[in-house]
Amino acid sequence: MRNKFSFCFLLASSLVILIFSDPVLAQDYGKLRGFVTDSTNGEALAFSNVFIKEINIGASTNERGLFILNQIPLSKQYDITISYVGYKTKNVSVFIESTDLIQVNVALTPLSIELQTIEKVGEKRVEKNSTDIGLERISIKELEYMPKGVETDVMRSLQTVPGVRSTGDVSARYYVRGGTSDQNLVLLNGITIYNPFHSLGLFSVIDPEMINSVEFFKGGFTAEYGGRISSVLNVISKDGNKKAFGFKGSASFLTAKALVEGPIPNGSFIISGRKSYSNDILKKFLNDQVVPIDFYDLSFKLNYASPDLWENGKFVLFGFISNDNLDYKDPFKENFKWRNGLIGFEWLQVYDIPLYSRIALSYSTFDGEVIPNFSSLKPKKNEVNDFNFSIDFTLVNDNKNELGLGLNFKGLTTKLYSINEQGAETDIDQFAGNFSIYAKYKLLQFEKFGVDIGSRINLTGLSESGEFTPEPRISTTYRIFSFLGLKAAWGIHLQELVALSDEDEIISIFEPWIIIPDYINATSAINYTGGFELDITDNVSIGVEGYYKIIKNLPVINREKTLSFEPDLVSGKGESYGWEFDLKYVSSRINFKSAYTLSWAYKEVNEYVFYPKYDSRHAVNISLEYNFGAGVIASAGWNFSSGLPFTELVGYYDKYYLLDPFKQNLGRGNYNPYLILGDRNLGRLPAYHRLDLSLSKLFNFYGISLALDVSAINVYNRGNIFYFERDTGKRVNMLPFLLTATARIEI
Repeated sequence: MRNKFSFCFLLASSLVILIFSDPVLAQDYGKLRGFVTDSTNGEALAFSNVFIKEINIGASTNERGLFILNQIPLSKQYDITISYVGYKTKNVSVFIESTDLIQVNVALTPLSIELQTIEKVGEKRVEKNSTDIGLERISIKELEYMPKGVETDVMRSLQTVPGVRSTGDVSARYYVRGGTSDQNLVLLNGITIYNPFHSLGLFSVIDPEMINSVEFFKGGFTAEYGGRISSVLNVISKDGNKKAFGFKGSASFLTAKALVEGPIPNGSFIISGRKSYSNDILKKFLNDQVVPIDFYDLSFKLNYASPDLWENGKFVLFGFISNDNLDYKDPFKENFKWRNGLIGFEWLQVYDIPLYSRIALSYSTFDGEVIPNFSSLKPKKNEVNDFNFSIDFTLVNDNKNELGLGLNFKGLTTKLYSINEQGAETDIDQFAGNFSIYAKYKLLQFEKFGVDIGSRINLTGLSESGEFTPEPRISTTYRIFSFLGLKAAWGIHLQELVALSDEDEIISIFEPWIIIPDYINATSAINYTGGFELDITDNVSIGVEGYYKIIKNLPVINREKTLSFEPDLVSGKGESYGWEFDLKYVSSRINFKSAYTLSWAYKEVNEYVFYPKYDSRHAVNISLEYNFGAGVIASAGWNFSSGLPFTELVGYYDKYYLLDPFKQNLGRGNYNPYLILGDRNLGRLPAYHRLDLSLSKLFNFYGISLALDVSAINVYNRGNIFYFERDTGKRVNMLPFLLTATARIEI
């Protein structure tokens, strides 16, 4: 069976390559390539638009600012229009004389403060046949002008995206289209972050100051991504200023941050760091409780690109570390510690074929620990070590079609020691290797039709059941009219890692990772997505997406484990489906977004079906941003969601507890209340809604930029319930009215 499948795959790949390399398609056409950057610092402008009006063809730049235009008729002068919202549009005249590849690099100039609108990366794309269903591109400027809980945070911004759920103001954890939080892959420069949260999950470890571009796939992600079944968050950090040395500093009520960047010979560097210095503001999040949260994160990036060494080649060295420590300084209270560490090297190369490649080597580690001291908590310690090597190639044909090939090797070690509430120990030390390959073909030669079809194959798996498992995927677009396009995607996704998450926990400190044990098959999901996008005018658009997801072999904590040799996990199932609607209006001064989501999510364990804690039937997100000019931008956001499920308390009785069951005097004991709970997650909390406002002002004087941001959170002081205390029945609310401010200075 394996040999047959391998033969079929190789035969199909060979046919694709033969079609792809048809020499007829390459005749009498020229090719144009280039990089689009910011003129002030040399940073790549990802997802900017490049367009040739005379022949009505265009392209968007990738995360490196690279664009490729093919099928350009010869012996003619063309005007190339390069645009990126928030920058001055530039026209470049190019004469296409021969079939040789021509390279044109373009630097765009930012608009003045008086004219500059809120930068909307990728709102309008040139390619009408783009196969990007379920893809959200998030602008860093958009993040900066959104109302803030305390400060800008990329994870919290995801919670306003249709199809994404949270469980409250206290946590930045997110749940995508009915999937659990560990089913979301978080990549920083292509390296996996296993615990991307600070401060009890309140904030992301990724400092927005270091971000260049963000892509978020909430479904339909294609064959180059593996290891998760729900979503992919792909964050690319800045390279650093290639023109001049610079410094940025900022402070909020929680943290102080600094960033240094500048040029080096044939390259640039950037170093950023953030440190918490006060916990007072967190009392608003934690019901006036004092929690000794102490965290920091630090990153660096070095870039080297010398044409003398390798034309259009780039070498990158990246490092990142984050650390959290909760120490009460009280022997009768527990302590918590967790840390992420990343180091990675990549070689990015663009060839004249045109072909571009990425070769990457990285190491990612995570360790977390619960230290109970003399408290009632149980000890827990988790360690993850991830070594990864990957090679990716993308070949772009003259007819715009693309062939993508890649291989990935991952060596992974996970260790876990814990004791559950019944006293049963878990002691796991696993090492496994995964070797996977992928191939995909992107058909883009037709103006109104596009398709991305491919598959991953795990030649070896982290678990036994993951070995030689294909993951076929397809994403397609058909544009009926220039203003109306239909989109659909289907795919099978596999996951061999699981984070042990207890749904009864109000706040997850950290969720330990383990390789799925061999007594449970690897988790898999079948994702169906379909919808349409309608451009009513140049400024107004409507999008509708529907999805259906089936999750098989869903690992769930075994609550019945009482002995150490019993399994830690049992296998369950999951199902989710829903509809997402969004309306957008974008003009020179106004950016308006509204979205409505109708969704259902279910889990089944031991033949019992229940709603997961993040299931909410209705969700509405409305945001409005207005540019007054002169560096003043105001924004407002209103969010609504119907109640989350919870397990109701139906009563209690006085239960007799022996003080010492091994003594003969059985009369020595106490009667204490014993809670009687109803069916799991059958109750519903009241609906959640909240209005946030923000005002930003940018000042420029003597070459120094100063930005002041003020945000008002939960303006009308809505008492959104967080949970009911089970022992007292007391209602605990989420974040009340909160006024925050941030100041940023750039030299």
